Formats: sequence, C-alpha cells, structure tokens
Amino acid sequence: MENSSGTSKDNDIENMDWQALFILAEHWKSDLLFYRDDLDFLHHLLDKYFIWITKKDDLEKVSKTARDMLNDKWECEALVERVHKHSSHLANSIDDSFKYDGEILRKEHKQLEDDIALFIKKVRKNRTQVFAVTEHLMDNEKLEYLLKD
Repeated sequence: MENSSGTSKDNDIENMDWQALFILAEHWKSDLLFYRDDLDFLHHLLDKYFIWITKKDDLEKVSKTARDMLNDKWECEALVERVHKHSSHLANSIDDSFKYDGEILRKEHKQLEDDIALFIKKVRKNRTQVFAVTEHLMDNEKLEYLLKD
C-alpha cells in the first residue's frame, strides 16, 4: 500500500509479530470502510446528475462510470470480508501461535496488501472519472437547457 502507516512493505513482513500484523489489518479494514462510504457518496453524486442527461453519449459515459463504481463497491465488500477473516486468523495466532501456519498467514497478509493497493488505485482512477463526467455534464448538458429557453 502507498502510505507508511498502512503497509508492511516498509517493514520486513517476516520479522513482524502477529500483533503488528493484526493492527495493520485493522487499519486496512478502517480504510476500506472509508472507501465504501466514499463509493456510496460518488454513486449518489452520479445519481443526482443522471436526471440532467439529454445526450445519448453522456448517458453511456455515466452508465459505464456507474458500473465501474458498482464493481468497486462489490470488490470493497469482498476485501472487507477477507480482511475480517484475516484479522480473525491473526487474533487466533496471537492467542495460540501454533493454531495457523505462520508462512501461510504471512502470504495471505502480503496478498491482501497487494490486492488492497490495487483496489485503492482503481477507486482513485474511478473517482477522477466521476468528477470528470459530472464536470462534463455540468458544462455540456447545461448548454442544452440554455438553448431551449
């Protein structure tokens, strides 16, 4: 992941104890819940502009962007569930270090970290697309209404 408080890449994951990995996973969960709320806001924003659309090309742009955001939301929910399960495994390992294979847990942690980083990049790109589409709608669709009056 990109920021130093949310990544184990700054540290040697092999040398981190279960408690440190658990804390990191909880940060991920918090970040993902924020992104879920952000996606809800962006979807609501698109819905507000949807009623202004008069051009077919604009409708297609908004529909594609909305589909991308819906896919992001589903991916976010799946990641939250995976992080929750991973946190549970880590918590159990804190209590009983022989309950889970440490190598498997560390691989799971690394894979989650990589998947979350990719998800965040995708959401940021889609967020930029939402703002570009809404700006385009405000500029171009408004002209249609002005020409009719």
